[in-house]
Amino acid sequence: MKLAFSTLGVPGLPLPDVLALATTHGYHGIELRAHPEEPVHPGLAAAQRADVAAAFKEAGVEILGVAGYARVAAPGEDGSVVEAVRALVRLAHDIGAPFVRVFPGANPELPAAESDAIAARRLGTVAEDAAALGVRVLLETHDSHRTGAAAIRVLGPVGHRHVGALWDVMHTWLGGEQPVESYAALAPHLGYVQVKDIASADDTTPLPLGAGVLPLTECVDVLCRHGWDGWLCWEYEKRWYESAAPLPGILGAGRKHLLRLLDEAA
Repeated sequence: MKLAFSTLGVPGLPLPDVLALATTHGYHGIELRAHPEEPVHPGLAAAQRADVAAAFKEAGVEILGVAGYARVAAPGEDGSVVEAVRALVRLAHDIGAPFVRVFPGANPELPAAESDAIAARRLGTVAEDAAALGVRVLLETHDSHRTGAAAIRVLGPVGHRHVGALWDVMHTWLGGEQPVESYAALAPHLGYVQVKDIASADDTTPLPLGAGVLPLTECVDVLCRHGWDGWLCWEYEKRWYESAAPLPGILGAGRKHLLRLLDEAA
């Protein structure tokens, strides 16, 4: 498996510094948080996008994905949501990223079946656009659809290989799903896996990998047992937790922890 980290852990950090962290600490790739407060977002002009792609190529680091904030199950008109996803897909294509992350974001007051249908319709609408540009749109296990079982209620009806799943191991655990259950549900659709660690279900402040309660060993075990060889991406949510330790100081130890889990599971 290849290892990456998300720029959510280094909010606002210039790209040259992000790339230096990746090369210094031995990470193969970067998940780019696509937000206007970050260096990479859908508002970039063509020349800026080309510069991003060139910088990663020169550094020998891969862009794993573009982590966007479109909420595909949110109530309202389809048009603005579909265009937001398309904009992320175009950005991913232009900078050389294979994946785009979207959230579910359903209204809990609506029937689940209605929200599922909204999300499936919108993802189905953008699927061919994504395919034409060589990008996969991944629905993250998050908020209203935090388990694998919930995510496949959307992904199953879409039935397109350019629409898949991003397994956030914290949310499936918070949803009461065991890693073996999450993998079984998501395996046919799985794009990559976000790993992290937290103190408890009540305290989701990010911790160094291995210092918390999330079942990382079990997650890596089930992936290895089934021969899955994709990406593990450390999503350290520093942007939302000012008190969390700075990510640069723990990146090296995090990589060693993941490599140890992979070695033990082999």
